[in-house]
Amino acid sequence: ILAFGIRQIVAEARYIPSESMLPTLEVNDRLIVEKISYRFNDPQRGDIVVFWPTERLKQENPSLKDAFIKRVIGLPGETLEVQGGRVYVNGQPLRENYIAAEPEYQWGPEVVPEDSYLVLGDNRNNSYDSHFWGYVPRENIIGRAAVRFWPPGRVGELGPEPEYRE
Repeated sequence: ILAFGIRQIVAEARYIPSESMLPTLEVNDRLIVEKISYRFNDPQRGDIVVFWPTERLKQENPSLKDAFIKRVIGLPGETLEVQGGRVYVNGQPLRENYIAAEPEYQWGPEVVPEDSYLVLGDNRNNSYDSHFWGYVPRENIIGRAAVRFWPPGRVGELGPEPEYRE
């Protein structure tokens, strides 16, 4: 009962099934997803979040049951755009030292709806994410990926956060 309570309220382990978050997360990495901080604070840009599929995703693939993991890039009310290999937030380019390669697609500009987030995989050109299926409602977010605990050679925090280019 105690373990069930901890998993429901505090934290849970998750594994990475795909390459969408390369190079930050590799296939078969194991993570601790903490659930406490979002009870008191909203997700922030750069957070790596685990979330349940959106309604649009479930309509496109009714058998989809697994949670997704992506990085929060756009916050409610912000205008996001992907142009020329860069992500722009309210017209300011982000410096993203963690991505596999610059995105080869164009997207936006669009305003992130209230209580929703734009999430993208770090492997921008090989990630099924918000630029395909839209925004993640706040209520779908399970928690924040806090630390990698497997494999042993990669134990630790999950890397740099985005910042604005100068």
